[in-house]
Formats: sequence, C-alpha cells, structure tokens
Amino acid sequence: MTTQTVRGRRRATGPASEYPVAEAVMTVRPRDAHRDARRRRSLFSQVTEFASASGVGQKAGIALAATGLVLTVTVPSTGPAMSTADAGNAAATASVAPQPEVSAAAGAKIDFNRTYVATKGDPDGKLKQLLSAQSAGTITRAASAGSLGAPLEQMVSASPFGFRVSPITGGSGEFHRGQDFAAQCGTSVLAAASGTVTFSGWHPYGGGNRVVIDHGNGLETTYNHLSSSSVQVGQKVARGDLVALSGTTGASTGCHLHFEVMVNGEVVDPTGWL
Repeated sequence: MTTQTVRGRRRATGPASEYPVAEAVMTVRPRDAHRDARRRRSLFSQVTEFASASGVGQKAGIALAATGLVLTVTVPSTGPAMSTADAGNAAATASVAPQPEVSAAAGAKIDFNRTYVATKGDPDGKLKQLLSAQSAGTITRAASAGSLGAPLEQMVSASPFGFRVSPITGGSGEFHRGQDFAAQCGTSVLAAASGTVTFSGWHPYGGGNRVVIDHGNGLETTYNHLSSSSVQVGQKVARGDLVALSGTTGASTGCHLHFEVMVNGEVVDPTGWL
C-alpha cells in the first residue's frame, strides 16, 4: 500500500508485493547424430568428400586459407563416368568402342624382327639397314647416298670415276675405276664402314699397296696406292678405323688416295655411296 506526499511523491506504507517469477521455458533440440563424426574428421577430409559427392571435374583446385598459407587440393577422378542417383540409367555410363578382333591363318608366319634404326651413336645404321633388306646390287643411288663414311678426314676430289684422259699415257678413253682424292703421302686412310679385311698387299694391276674391306651382301671398298697398311686379312674393322697411310705406289703420278666401291665384284661410282 502507498500514500502520496505533499510534493507528489509516493511512499510505501507496507511491504512490496513479490514480483511474479518468470517461468523458464527450456526447449531441448534434437541431438545431431552425425555431429561428433564430423568434428572428428579433418577439414581436408570434409572438403574432398564434398567435392567427390558433388561431381566436381577431373581435377578441381581447392584453395584453403589456413595459418596464412594457401593449400591446393587436387581431387582425383573417380572414373570415366560419374554415377548418378538412378543406378538404372544407362546413359550415365560412357560407351566403349568395340575392339577389332585380330586373327591369322593357322599356317601363317609371324616375324617379330624390327627394322634397324640408325642413330648418331651408330653411323653404320643406315648401311646395315640397306644391306639387311636387300643385296647391294639392287640398292638405288638415292638410297645409298651417305651410307659410307669418308676415307680421309679432308676430302678433296682430284679425278672422278669413269672415262678420262690417262695421266700416265695421255691417251683418251681410259676407264677410271674409282675416285681419286688429293692427300699428301702418309695421310691417315680410314675404313669407310665396318667390315672384314679380305686383302692387304700388293696389287699387280696398278693399284700398288692395296686394302680391300668386305662390308657384306656384295658391298666392298678398296684403298689404293698406299705407302703402308696397318691391317691384316681376316681382321675386323669399324667405321673410321685407321687401315693405312696414303702414298703413290703402283700406277700413280703423285701422292693421293684411289678409292673404289665394288658391288657384287663390279666397280660403281663411289660418290653414289659417300
């Protein structure tokens, strides 16, 4: 109970009535059954699972800012076709083209030999490929060009292959069986390709000191007018090996190398092989 004073103020004359206590209403929300499982999984696991489930592309770049660093996550592809909610939808799987059947006759021969491949590490590769495929007599000039190496370090042509005026008799119509290259006496003479020495000695028909190398399949090279030879019959040589020194022995008018290429015993123009 209250009374009003002269100045208009109210004064309590009895104990104040108790205010009603507000009733607290507690609402219990249902517990999330997967909350603890999500808390235990790392942020990385949650992101990758979300990316896989949402069908992100084959490679998705996900940048995560954590402790000032950027983490890039690449999600691998799950396969050529993404599964859909409808397992029975045939259009969700990628079609694969049928492979043709390979068959052969019962008596067919299968050759597993591979074509020889020439590389810079094997300069004899082209020649081996030519000679393994066919006889030297059937090889065209276009195919043989460049298959033999230079018999001298410096190649200076002096007299070509074919008919010429004889430097000894001066008569015309002499057939020159090889290619002459100018070289001082004592110049190193090199094997034009790998092979076997079949002759090393004196040539009675004007060649002087002579070396012959057999390269197989009817191909031979000869080196003439030598001052000396450093190989023996039956010796195996490789391309670029020293076989002799140039000279002017036999029917010669000066120091040079007379170089011949023989196919099945017949001389041919050496420039078609060099």
